[in-house]
Amino acid sequence: MRRPVRRPRHPDVPGTRMTARDLVAESVAGILQRPARTALTVLGTLLGVGAFVAILGLTATARGQISSDFTVLAATQVTVKDVGAPDQGGQAVAAGRYEFPDDADQRVERLNGAVHAGTYWQVFKTPPDVSTRSGPATGAASGDTQGAEGLTVYAASPGLLRAVGPTLGGGALYNTFHDSRRMHVAVIGSAVARHLGIGSLAARPALFINGTPYTVVGILQDVERLPNLLLSVMIPERTARADYGDPAPDYAAAMLIQTRVGAAQLIARQAPLALRPDRPDHLQAVPPPSPHALQDSVTGSLDSLFLLLAGITLVIGTVGIANTTLVSVLERTGEIGLRRSLGARPRHIAAQFLTESAALGTLGGLLGTAVSIVVTLSVALAHHWTAILDPWTTLPAPLIGTLTGLLAGAYPALRAARIEPAEALRR
Repeated sequence: MRRPVRRPRHPDVPGTRMTARDLVAESVAGILQRPARTALTVLGTLLGVGAFVAILGLTATARGQISSDFTVLAATQVTVKDVGAPDQGGQAVAAGRYEFPDDADQRVERLNGAVHAGTYWQVFKTPPDVSTRSGPATGAASGDTQGAEGLTVYAASPGLLRAVGPTLGGGALYNTFHDSRRMHVAVIGSAVARHLGIGSLAARPALFINGTPYTVVGILQDVERLPNLLLSVMIPERTARADYGDPAPDYAAAMLIQTRVGAAQLIARQAPLALRPDRPDHLQAVPPPSPHALQDSVTGSLDSLFLLLAGITLVIGTVGIANTTLVSVLERTGEIGLRRSLGARPRHIAAQFLTESAALGTLGGLLGTAVSIVVTLSVALAHHWTAILDPWTTLPAPLIGTLTGLLAGAYPALRAARIEPAEALRR
């Protein structure tokens, strides 16, 4: 097989070459030929890269805000449940007796890291008659906070009313004096007060639970925990036990503990032993879930959705650059043919169009990054949040624009490099 004979280059004809300076100069000239088109092309990349960085910045900022709110509320709450004695298989059965000691609030509040603690349970299996009259409740006076069946009455220790983070709408909370004397007093939620027509506590209004009078001493306007208390009536724990006995197995008692930040896991381990050192397995403490797991569950799906939208926008920007570069190749066919006839090689033509598209992508990436930072800071300031911008999302953003431009300009540059000089000059 004969090998093709390579003809030696004529010594008087130098090889064609294109310096980096010439490449940049030609690319800049090509970009500035159509300023309006260039601006629209850059806008596509700007929106894509800007949306990408802004979404990452806003989701990181929102995640930090969620973490802050979680730490203040959910991460400072522990619930202790009365599960009764475990059977031989190790599974807990329904509580058959009241497992909390009389000084349960004080025992837990003495633990390092505990702020407030209190027990509570639902007193009646069926909704009682609750009204502001001594007779049976009818019509609007009966109250209706559980469907159409009536109000819920809770036996609550004084510590529980402090642990829920109450905001009083009037009066005061009952205390250990009322509880120890088994006094017939009650604290009601704001919704119950409106339903029963109780506005002012100056006249010491009373409500009747199955005919038994209870003086209303306070109205809860809002609570941070256990929001169902706003639709309920609360009476002192010892008063409820004296009048109605211990909680039924179906309505076992529970304890709510407010802790300091970072102490919830420790309190969850110590509380059952502090409450019942003889039977700690009769109580089950439920600590708050991991804050990282909560953040991931809340923001994971949103991150995926927003990143998908940013990716779609970036693809649109890529298509815009590719379309503009391809149109530029078609419009400049004569110029390409002339340059080829003067000695430019195919790689020089391809390099020029790749440089133009990369420059457009880089410019769009820089502007998009700047716009996204401004948007993230503006949203954070408007909502009084702490803006969070990770360097790994902002610093590579212009590079993403450059890669987008190179990818978009690959096909047009290859097509321009394949144009034959003779065919181009005949057009």
